[in-house]
Amino acid sequence: MDQISRMPPVQPPARVEFSGDRGDFRRLVTRGALLELITLGFYRFWLATDMRRHLWSHTDIDGDAPEYTGTGKELLIGFLFALAIIVPIYLVFFLLTMEAERLRAFASFPLVAFFYVFGQFAIYRARRYRLTRTVWRGVRFWMDGSGWVYALRAVLWNALAGLTLGLALPWREAALERYKMRHSYYGNLQGSFEGRGWEFFKQGWWLWLMSPIAVVVFPLLPFFYAMFKAVEWRWWLSGIRFGDVRLTSSLPRDALIGLYWKLIGWGLLLSVALVVYIVLCGLVVASVGGESVGDAFSGPELLRNISLIVLGVVGYLVYVLAAGVVARVYLMRDLWVRVAESVSVFNIEATANVMAAGEAASALGEGLADGLDVAGF
Repeated sequence: MDQISRMPPVQPPARVEFSGDRGDFRRLVTRGALLELITLGFYRFWLATDMRRHLWSHTDIDGDAPEYTGTGKELLIGFLFALAIIVPIYLVFFLLTMEAERLRAFASFPLVAFFYVFGQFAIYRARRYRLTRTVWRGVRFWMDGSGWVYALRAVLWNALAGLTLGLALPWREAALERYKMRHSYYGNLQGSFEGRGWEFFKQGWWLWLMSPIAVVVFPLLPFFYAMFKAVEWRWWLSGIRFGDVRLTSSLPRDALIGLYWKLIGWGLLLSVALVVYIVLCGLVVASVGGESVGDAFSGPELLRNISLIVLGVVGYLVYVLAAGVVARVYLMRDLWVRVAESVSVFNIEATANVMAAGEAASALGEGLADGLDVAGF
């Protein structure tokens, strides 16, 4: 009895809370989208940095928020270095196909295969960059390991997933995440991943069986995809460990359905608005030019009608900017909030005596991921 009374009390899990204002994030991405337009897309590096800083700094873990220390300049430099690698490769393949016309049909396969492997390498290096730019309670996260080893593992696992019609996907996710977490650190606390492929499969096996029906019957697809992503998030978060620190997630299976349907709804609304705008522009241009609307939109007349083309391009750019803002609000900010607030952190007191370690990684991986369109948060 005395021994039991002398045992330290069990600490309750630390909660993760988000304190950011939705309107602030919406204004941030709206302003960023306009600056992207003005700078021909180059502002996206600073916008990505601003979004991460907003999300990181308003996510409180046991009362303290992490800090994102990356900069837009780093991402731009990484992207330019990535272009210096990607563009010559494209050029070499182009010249080879010019020299060997009869091989043109087969030349695209090695190019696609190379960039697929390169994309997996970029995913690993981009995560390494983002991790080393994340600081919590004065201690940096960091990551080592080989991006090429990860890429080889990813290619082999993807081949197996393809041969099994996707049934091996849970085991692929578990194996690749174990490699990434084994090389992830918080100070001197080494990470690990305890999630198992069988656990993932058990939680979503019926989604695999029903997915062909969802693809054919489109209204079912957003439901199935949203539920799959919720299961994946909960499984992934519940498997993360740093030393004795462990995470669990209580994200409900239906937590993300509303987000995807709102995104679809906004997409349809914006598409209708774009069509109405173009028709109105055609009516105005036709009335000014003294011609019918059908003539204004006919092939030969349309090519000569510069004013209608300019108005159409302006409308399309506004449509793209608005769609980007909607996607970032729902699939970045709102998704982040729902996922983060489902997390509980156990044994967080194990971080009290952690020592700083590791070095900041270059932004080359993030630049490659951006150039190959495989970037994430």
